[in-house]
Amino acid sequence: MARFLLIHGSCHGAWCWRDVIPALEADGHEATAIDLPGNAGSPIAPEDATLENSGQAILDAATPDTVVVGHSWAGYPIGQAAEMDPKGLKALVFLCAYVPNDRLSMVDMRKRAPYHPILPAVIRNPDGITISIDPEQAPGIFYSDCGPEIVDYAVPRLCPQAIRPQATPIRVTDRYASVPKHYIRCAEDRTIPPEYQAEMVKDWPEGTVHEMPTSHSPFFSDPDGLARLLGRIAESL
Repeated sequence: MARFLLIHGSCHGAWCWRDVIPALEADGHEATAIDLPGNAGSPIAPEDATLENSGQAILDAATPDTVVVGHSWAGYPIGQAAEMDPKGLKALVFLCAYVPNDRLSMVDMRKRAPYHPILPAVIRNPDGITISIDPEQAPGIFYSDCGPEIVDYAVPRLCPQAIRPQATPIRVTDRYASVPKHYIRCAEDRTIPPEYQAEMVKDWPEGTVHEMPTSHSPFFSDPDGLARLLGRIAESL
C-alpha cells in the first residue's frame, strides 16, 4: 500500500483526479488531492499565490511516506516542495510535467520546447495576474482522447491560473536531487510536446521514465491504467 498526493496542472484543480483516486483506492492505496494556491478551491487568492507557498501547500498535505504526483505545470511546485524539505515526502512523479531546471521558471522551460501548441488557447485576463484557457480550444488541447462526458465535466471547471508562480525562477540543489523521481511521458500530448518531455528526462536513470499512449489528461482518458502505473512506481521505490 502506498500513499499518494495528487497535484493538478494549470487551470485545473483537485477535481481533475476524480477518477484516479477511487482507482488507486481500489488497488489498496491511499490518495488525496489538493488545490494549489490561487486556484478556485484554494483559500489563497491568485494575487497572493507564489511558487513558495505552492510548495508549502504540498508539504502541508504530505507526510514523509507520501509519493507526490505533479501534472503539467505542477512539476515546479512539487520540485519546490522537495527543495524546501526533501525529507518531507518519499518521491516525486512527474506526469507529463515540466521538470525544474535551476534558475529557470516554468515559463522559461515552456519556451525551450520545440513548439508551443497551448499558446493559441491562452487568454491573458484583464486583471493582469491570471491567464485562462479558451474553452472552445480546451477539448483539443487537454482532452483529445476523452469522451463527451469528460469534456462536459472538465471544461466548465477550468479556472484562471495565477501567472506569478509560473514566472518565478526556481532554485534546485542537492536537496531536490536527493528525492527519488519518476517521469510519465504521454505520447499523444497536445499541450507539452512528447518529444520535449523525452528531452527533459533524457539523462534520467533506467527504469524511471515510463510512457502512456494518452493525451495530456490520462487521469480522465485512462485512470485505471494511470493508477496501476503509479502503483508499480511506488513498489519500485
